[in-house]
Formats: sequence, structure tokens, C-alpha cells
Amino acid sequence: MSKPLLEIQNLTKQYHTKEQTTTALDRISLTIHEQEIIGLLGVNGAGKTTLSSIIATLHPPTSGYISMRGKSIYQDINAYRRIVGFCPQKSNLNTDLTIEQILTFTGHYYGLPQELIIQRREKLIEQYELGKYRTAKPPVLSGGYAHRVLLARSLMHNPKLLILDEPTVGLDPHIRRQLWHTIKELKKNGVSVLLTTHYLDEADELSDRICILDAGKIKLISTPAALKEAHQESSLEKIFITLMAEEVE
Repeated sequence: MSKPLLEIQNLTKQYHTKEQTTTALDRISLTIHEQEIIGLLGVNGAGKTTLSSIIATLHPPTSGYISMRGKSIYQDINAYRRIVGFCPQKSNLNTDLTIEQILTFTGHYYGLPQELIIQRREKLIEQYELGKYRTAKPPVLSGGYAHRVLLARSLMHNPKLLILDEPTVGLDPHIRRQLWHTIKELKKNGVSVLLTTHYLDEADELSDRICILDAGKIKLISTPAALKEAHQESSLEKIFITLMAEEVE
């Protein structure tokens, strides 16, 4: 196994109201290694999006800590954000900018030189077949095309850690397969990926390890191959259904 990139220790997230306290994450501990793809699985409400958003520094944890290469990410949060890419599940694109402007602005946000911004922008527009929409604004895009823009935006600065929250929802099959290829290429180039997905074939195809969350806790962490061997099954889908059924019982 390669060196640890991100270490999460006893991460807890609670939401408080006058009536009750809800625990979305309960003492999560997880290590993401350099050049590793981790598939994050779980039913709706398991805590996947909460965990992804905390790692992306969109929300603070209630307790616990996250360190990158042995240093707390909160010591220099801006430096951490410069090497992290985040593709959210729901679109948060600026509706006043064109697709070309969104990508250009993202490059400037990360401090890229103009020449590199243009190079990265054009490569991503071509890769995700966004050329006909480069001067369009997000409100005219279908859900699938909006998601392509979100993906392109998250890759503009060549992140070392890419967080993908349901990245292929609404994508056409050929674009979905292209994204799989992109994720594999990113790994080859040294990028670590945290992949939240409901598609078990996607997790099986891409993940070095699988982490299953259940009610805010880690149910298990293992490789797809080890899971299949332990359960004597050929697909992750059957294993996942079995594990979730056990919880209900």
C-alpha cells in the first residue's frame, strides 16, 4: 500500500435542534492513501455526502480531525483547498456566467497562470463534449450536461485529492464510461479519489477499497476482491444487498 495521504480520526458530525440531536457521522476513522480510489457506499442517509462535504471543508466536523501527510488540514486550510477537487451531487454553478467563464474563473480562483487556464479549459471542454454550450449559461443545460460542467470545474486545477459525490448520475452511458477512464487515468497520474456512488458496478470497476457506511458508522472497509471471496459472490451488488438486509434483521 502506498503512503497515507489523508487520515481521518474519530470524525463526528451532529446537528442540533431544540427537540433533538441527530448524529450524521459517528466517530469515523479512515485513511486514504496516495494514488488510491476509495468507493464510499451506503444507503440514502448513511452519511456519505456529509463525510464528503467535511473532507472538502464545506462544513466543519463537530469533533475529530483530518490530517494530510501528518499535518492538520485546518492549520492552512487554503493550501489544502488548492490540492482538493470537489464535484458535488447537486449543481451549484453560477447561473450568471457562461460555461467558458465558469471554468476560466475557477482557474483564476486557484491562481493558475492564464496560459494554463486556457489549456486546461479547452481540454476539459473537449473531453466532456461541452463545445456547443461554451457560451451558454447553466439554466439552459440538462441535468447531464450540468454534471459534466461540475466535473470539468473540479478538475481545472489538477487536484491531488478528488472528491466525487455521485459523479455519474444523469450521464449518458458513453460519458459515464469516459469518466471511468478519466478516474483511472487520474489515479495513474498520482491522484487519490474518494468516490461516492450508488452504482455497485462502478464501485467494483474503479475502487481499490470499498468503505460501506451505515447510519453514520463504518460497517466495513475491504477490497472488492476480498469481499467477493468472503461472501462467495461474483458481484458487489449481491453482497451489498445481503449486508443491508442483515442490518434490517
